[in-house]
Amino acid sequence: MTDSAIASPPAIPTGALRRVHHYALNVQDMAASRQFYGQVLGLHELQGAEVPETLKDLVAEGKVANFRTPDGTILDLFGEPDLAPPHPDPTQQFTRANHLAFDIAPEQFDSAVAALKVSNVQIDHGPVSRPTGRGIYFYDPDGFLLEIRCDPT
Repeated sequence: MTDSAIASPPAIPTGALRRVHHYALNVQDMAASRQFYGQVLGLHELQGAEVPETLKDLVAEGKVANFRTPDGTILDLFGEPDLAPPHPDPTQQFTRANHLAFDIAPEQFDSAVAALKVSNVQIDHGPVSRPTGRGIYFYDPDGFLLEIRCDPT
């Protein structure tokens, strides 16, 4: 049998997946995470009619919080009070996810870095400059690695 005769499993056609619908993160301390994503990063927290009907009860119970990123993607935080990374050092990755990156205009990058520092956010590394732009890597309250990056100027 030739390689061309071997049947491939069906694949989702290129272009069928339109965009990222949402990200969901488990968080240990919902209050700290809401403050971090809402006040430190400045994301809009969904309230009232903005909350998806399927999550209204969980939001009302304080078990879920939803944020909208600037491009409209939703970030869901799921409260898991017993969650703890297997290693106390947040630089030791503990999930299959590597990091979540937020894009920012180049002229706002330095002020974002300053805001992270003023808020005493734990920086992993950066700012770094690359041909693809600048970035800074840092941790949320649960030790999940985040990045703020901008295109080159």
